[in-house]
Amino acid sequence: MRHQSSCHRLFALFVVGHASLTTGILLKAKRFGFSIVMLSHGLKPYGSWMSGAEGNVLLRQKQYKYDKTLIAQHIVKNKIAQQTEYLAKRRNKSEALKDAIEKLNSYHDRIVYDGATELDTLLGIEGSASRIYFRQMFDVVEWSGRKPRAKPDIVNLLLDIGYMQLFSLMDAMLHLYGFDTYKGVYHQLFYQRKSLVSDLIEPFRPMVDNQVRKMFTLGQIDIKDFVRVNQSYRLFKKSAQHYTAILLKGLLENKELLYEYTRQYYRAFIQEKPIEAYPRLEKGKIVW
Repeated sequence: MRHQSSCHRLFALFVVGHASLTTGILLKAKRFGFSIVMLSHGLKPYGSWMSGAEGNVLLRQKQYKYDKTLIAQHIVKNKIAQQTEYLAKRRNKSEALKDAIEKLNSYHDRIVYDGATELDTLLGIEGSASRIYFRQMFDVVEWSGRKPRAKPDIVNLLLDIGYMQLFSLMDAMLHLYGFDTYKGVYHQLFYQRKSLVSDLIEPFRPMVDNQVRKMFTLGQIDIKDFVRVNQSYRLFKKSAQHYTAILLKGLLENKELLYEYTRQYYRAFIQEKPIEAYPRLEKGKIVW
C-alpha cells in the first residue's frame, strides 16, 4: 500500500523497521517543519531528525523547575479510574469483582479528597490499588501477581512486552515536542531512566492489561510457544512475532489517543495551566 501526503500537511513521520532516508527527504523535513522518528520493529526509537523540538529551551526550563505533585496526583487518579473502568465493563460481575471496583473507587477518592500530596503516599495508594486490580483482571488464569521484568509466568512476560511497546511509542511522541524524557513528575530521577515516559504511560497500562486478558479468553495463547529459562519465560523467533503482533495491533489502533494525550499534556504544561486542563483518558477518549 502506498500513501502520499503533501509536506505542508505533515507534522511527523514515523518510520518502523530498517529503512534508508535520502538527503532530499531530510532537507524537506527541515524546510517544511516536520519531524522524522526512526523506530525498530518493536517500536523502540533509535534515531530522530527533529524539527526544532530539540531547541525548546523554555519547555525544559519549566520541566527542571517543576517541583509540585499535582500532575502526579492527576496521573495516578486517571490510572486508577482506567483500571476501574476496564473492570466495570464486564457484564457478569462476581461479588469479588464488585468489591474490587468499590475498593478502587475508594483509593481514587482518597487522592481526590485527602490530597495525597506526598509522592510516597501516592506510590502506596497506586500499589495497593494495582494489587486489587490485577487480581481481578487476570482471574481467568492462575497467577501470582505482577512481577516486572522477572517474567516468572506467561502473563508477566506478555505484560512486559506490551508495556515496552507502549513505552517506546510514548517516548517517540514526547520527542516531537522537545521534552527531556528523563525528567519526570511522578517517577523520580534515576540514571538512564526515562521517568517522564514512565509517568505518561500510566493511564494507558490498563489498555495493555486488557489486551493480554483477551488473548487468554480468546484462546490465542499456546503454552508450547513459551520456553522457560532460569525460572523466566521467554519467546523466540516466529512464536515471538505472533504475540508481539497481537499486542502491537491493540496499541496501534489507539495511536491517535496517545498522540492527542501528549499534545494536550504539552499545551497544559508549557502554558502552566491549572490541573483541570491536563488530559485524562475517559471511556476511550481524551478529555480535559
